[in-house]
Amino acid sequence: MRFDRLDLNLLVALDALLAERSVSLAADRICLSQSATSSALGRLRDYFADDLLVQKGRQMVLTARAEGLVEPVRAVLEQIRSTIAVPPPFDPATSDRTIRIMASDYITEVLLAVSMIDLQQQAPGMRFEIQSLSESLLESLERGAVDLLITIDYAISADHPSQILFEDDYVVVGWNGNPAMAGPMTKELYFALGHVTARFGRARVSAFEDWFVRRQKRQRRVEIVTHSFLSLPGLVIGSQRIATMHRRLATRMAAYLPLTLREVPMDIPPIREAIQWHISSNNDPAIRWVVERIMSDAQMPVVPKRDQSVISLDEARVSREELTAQFQSDTTPKSRG
Repeated sequence: MRFDRLDLNLLVALDALLAERSVSLAADRICLSQSATSSALGRLRDYFADDLLVQKGRQMVLTARAEGLVEPVRAVLEQIRSTIAVPPPFDPATSDRTIRIMASDYITEVLLAVSMIDLQQQAPGMRFEIQSLSESLLESLERGAVDLLITIDYAISADHPSQILFEDDYVVVGWNGNPAMAGPMTKELYFALGHVTARFGRARVSAFEDWFVRRQKRQRRVEIVTHSFLSLPGLVIGSQRIATMHRRLATRMAAYLPLTLREVPMDIPPIREAIQWHISSNNDPAIRWVVERIMSDAQMPVVPKRDQSVISLDEARVSREELTAQFQSDTTPKSRG
């Protein structure tokens, strides 16, 4: 269909090109081949008599004309979606939607493994793709590469809807044969032992406990850095090393592995896991239904309160708001601005 010589089908391609600033990424987003998307860009350039996207160094940037089109094109397509493209009623029993979830192996183990059973029983035709966390998790949500993001509330974006799922804290985990685990874990012993920790992605982004302890005056001796939370126990078994793990995951793994758990001898703030979706999916019944099911499965017994005798590393406590700002600043790759 054409309007004033413009093929309206090109608006979808234009929106993707303006958002992604890349022909290949735009092609992935709208499920077209790269050559078809490149051809669409050529036709758009002819219509607007403007290059729209130009090469600058190793990246493509928008021209002034293209910058002026971003919001109008997005608004037009959103109006079409909300007023004309009325979606059919959602029925989980017959739906064949694929939902992409970005989450850590910790969340997959303590929550999603249960949720997948629940979801399969109620929506046998739906498919789920669980992606590991990366240093660009918010970009993945913004680009539409994932439908749902599950991470700590310190790392989510204020620009999109979210819900808190549950709270968890940390314990020290060591091998049953490690003499250091025979008694209570003291602050001196904690810092004297070697540690195993997890960091993620090519940028080696720290897990929250690793980030929190690294910003203190007193530093741990990290001897092994691994890529997943699930690998932590295997790397302390048979050694004198310890790891600081989420209580829920550590308790679960200690049920079948030779592990001893001890309280962390310092005041690491508890974490809150949150689920987030793009604001454009706020009225998507399939997304909302999956979120509700996951939230229901997240209602686990409350984690026991920590021993009040633990010693804070800092004399002054830092608010969650301050921690959020500091964590996002420290763990955001520099290339993301």
